[in-house]
Amino acid sequence: MLSMLQYDFMLRALAAGAATGLICPALGVFLVLRRYSFLADTVAHISLAGVAFGLWIGLDSSFVPLVIIAVAVLGVLLAEHLRVRRGFSADALLAFIMSAGLALAVIFFGLAGSGALDITSYLFGSLITVSAADLWLILAVAVVVGSFLALFFKELFFICSDEESARVSGLPVDRINRLFIFLVALTVGVSLRVVGTLLVGALMVVPVLAAILLGRSFRQVFLLSLALGLVSTLLGLTASYRFGLAAGGCVVMVACGLFLAFYVSRALVGVYRRRSILKEKPEPQ
Repeated sequence: MLSMLQYDFMLRALAAGAATGLICPALGVFLVLRRYSFLADTVAHISLAGVAFGLWIGLDSSFVPLVIIAVAVLGVLLAEHLRVRRGFSADALLAFIMSAGLALAVIFFGLAGSGALDITSYLFGSLITVSAADLWLILAVAVVVGSFLALFFKELFFICSDEESARVSGLPVDRINRLFIFLVALTVGVSLRVVGTLLVGALMVVPVLAAILLGRSFRQVFLLSLALGLVSTLLGLTASYRFGLAAGGCVVMVACGLFLAFYVSRALVGVYRRRSILKEKPEPQ
């Protein structure tokens, strides 16, 4: 399997996958904690409208990621504005934005007919379509996300735990929330080449769920999420190369496999402990 490292496209894919596997769960931890996991899928579906728009206007593929990011950011910022200013429920707004994004994608795809833009690589992820420009964009976003989390880690945890108390304490909750969802949109937009529109939301959530089964504190869950996200992407991309399968599907299936393995192991340990306790109880006289 080391032979795959002789190919430039594989090195780019692994580097991009490693960065994606770290930043997606890093943001996903806070989405899961806030029960806002649906946001990642919503952004991914909005991004599909950006792909379709780029295809319709005949945009060069190197500029499509910028359109995707712009559309995704506009969509989520609109949802956050309506949630804060108009009092709509978050799940209803996300459903509305996702539906609008899908509708626009269908319209633009219909207007475009056929084109040179590789749609499947954005839907399911691809190894060979990760260009040098895509890699540098992903790495730049990873640096920005890492810097943001390093600066506002405690504030984000406070907001996710008790938003009202965070407001009373004087934290600029609305500004931090907007910046956070902006980075979520940015991360989803640049991750489509590796994981794909239909599966990038799972990469933000599934490693976090697996980490929750193992971690005993928020910090442990956060670090385990990063580790599991990294392992999932690297193993998934390796499997994609080895068997010629879609990159996104392989990455998410590895993450789901890890979650199921941890879940079953924890259940078996629980059964063993209960039986041990029953055996230790004295027999009734």
